[in-house]
Amino acid sequence: QVTKKVKSMQMFHTPVNYAMQGDRVGICVTQFDPKLLERGLICTPESLHTIHAAIISLKKIQYFRGALQTKAKFHITVGHETVMGRVMFFSPAPADFNEEIEENVFDFEKDYLYQEEYLSKDSDSSEENKKKDQAEVQLPRQQWALLEFEKPVTCPKLCLVIGSKLDTDIHANTCRLAFHGVLLQGMEDKNYTETFLPKLKVYKLKHKEGQVERVMDDYSVIGRSLFKKETNIQIFVGLKVKLSTGEDGIIDGGFGQSGKFKIRIPDGLKPDTKMLLAVASKKKSKAGKGDTTKEDESSKNDSAQPVTISLLFKRYVFDTQKKMIQS
Repeated sequence: QVTKKVKSMQMFHTPVNYAMQGDRVGICVTQFDPKLLERGLICTPESLHTIHAAIISLKKIQYFRGALQTKAKFHITVGHETVMGRVMFFSPAPADFNEEIEENVFDFEKDYLYQEEYLSKDSDSSEENKKKDQAEVQLPRQQWALLEFEKPVTCPKLCLVIGSKLDTDIHANTCRLAFHGVLLQGMEDKNYTETFLPKLKVYKLKHKEGQVERVMDDYSVIGRSLFKKETNIQIFVGLKVKLSTGEDGIIDGGFGQSGKFKIRIPDGLKPDTKMLLAVASKKKSKAGKGDTTKEDESSKNDSAQPVTISLLFKRYVFDTQKKMIQS
């Protein structure tokens, strides 16, 4: 953090006006106490930054075996240092997988999808889909990672980043280099988790499923199995749900003390849905009385699945208020 004027430079006793990577150069600095000198970095002012975390764009190295998983630790080589760092992978929202990404720029205004691992052709999810003979899984054009360093590193912007597993057995016939990328945004504030990360709009998709227990009237039903008994249902009031029979509903509030809840159906229940729920309700009451015969059991096995309730929402990973967002 000291700025002084360079009076002259020499390379092997020959005066020079500039120096670059790979050169060995002698620099004459004015008004500088040589006793203050220690191992460090000399650079154009403001060209190097000491950072605690970074956002990088990255590509997996194809020869690296195994998945690149979120929360895993890698040896991160950046600038002149190699330090341990933890990674969190994320991609564009699925609708933007094919969108052209501007090179060496990160857009904080966009939403990004949290990934448990770097998406690649050899990832587990892709293998499962291949087994099912499905179409080739679509991969995003670009993926990113949040790197959190175990100790601060000093490096220039847009520098090369290499992630490795240097603790792998050197005698094993395997590639230890896992990924490479470009440092797009460094976080210089030590308290970056409070000051910087909330700007990063990475979200997780949440999916909960329950069942319709019974009909209250043409515009409301009682649901169960979506929440635990101890869940505060009030925080879910107003969220939209969908019945497996096609109706859209809104959570109206809790019902009793056992985690059940009331759903309002603005457009009303379909006649088929009411009939299905009525049949299910009769069978339940018969079973409760212990009057189930072999005939009842066979008709029960042949009956349609219960009417399920789906609740979908997204939650931003770094949102301190843990809000549930629906489109």
